Amino acid sequence: MVEKMAGGAPVTREEALRLLTEADLLEVGRQADLVRREKHPHGRVTFVVDRNVNYTNVCQSKCKFCAFYRDAGAEDAYVLDYPTILGKIAELVEHGGTQLLMQGGLHPDLKIGWFEELFRLVKERFPGVQVHSLSPAEVIHVAGLSDLSMPECLRRLQAAGLDSVPGGGAEVLVDAVRKEISPNKIGWRDWAAVMEEAHALGMRTTATMMFGSKEAPEDIVEHLFRIREIQERTGGFTAFIPWTFQPSNTELGGETASGVEYLKVLALSRIVLDNVENIQASWVTQGAMMAQVALFFGANDLGGTMLEENVVAAAGCAFRMSQEEVVEIARGAGFVPAKRNTLYEILEEY
Repeated sequence: MVEKMAGGAPVTREEALRLLTEADLLEVGRQADLVRREKHPHGRVTFVVDRNVNYTNVCQSKCKFCAFYRDAGAEDAYVLDYPTILGKIAELVEHGGTQLLMQGGLHPDLKIGWFEELFRLVKERFPGVQVHSLSPAEVIHVAGLSDLSMPECLRRLQAAGLDSVPGGGAEVLVDAVRKEISPNKIGWRDWAAVMEEAHALGMRTTATMMFGSKEAPEDIVEHLFRIREIQERTGGFTAFIPWTFQPSNTELGGETASGVEYLKVLALSRIVLDNVENIQASWVTQGAMMAQVALFFGANDLGGTMLEENVVAAAGCAFRMSQEEVVEIARGAGFVPAKRNTLYEILEEY
């Protein structure tokens, strides 16, 4: 298998499963590092200055792994008004930020007009900010509330200012797992359909995986191959971001994946997703030191500096890093730190 990977041939599902369950961590990491070096020979590690604005915490999905959502009648339920959201974006721009990652819950009353007006305001006031917002589940929810087809909903959101779609809500793209951890959320085919439609409209998107909850190794492998197969058809994914389930304050509970498990899945992601350019290390869930180690297990990107993050923090995971700290993580590992935009265009090297 090592010789096959060295020759550039893609691995099969069976080979990927063996790498995940039987192979030595350091050997899988070494192979992933070779793939990274081949794809990114410049030795650059990228990041984006962004802010995650959670416009509401009201959500009808009520996923068992989520500590963030609230019922509509809860005392601490909220919907941010436009001036508050615009104020947060102004602060992002003051910090040199370029990416607005805006996600919330599946709110029962927020129809497409609410988002269209907001996105137009954002584009009028902050034309240089990339609106990288709304997960596939949110798109389908808004379409349903607004009596629109999913493609028409996406077209209207794009016309109003939506630039790209984050890969949130993927969890594990196997419906048996999804029914156990998020029974009210869309199935994997709906997630994929939104992504493929976004790609057809010229929007780029990311893909994610939350693992360490109830999935089996075979499910992780299936998820990776489903992402690879979508990418073969569309070429629209800019990056893949695996991250670990955070059990604190959630209905699901349990234990989180170990650092060894995280690195193994990250490395396998780099090996399997030979047609996705960028693999992101999740310092938000893993912390700075593990993110630095991840740069030798296939990752070439450190994601966003996240001026604000609330969802993972609600599960008791509150790692924070400044732009200077992100730069030092990359530099300290021997790489060239580089600020990028959402489309992975380099803005500045350090």
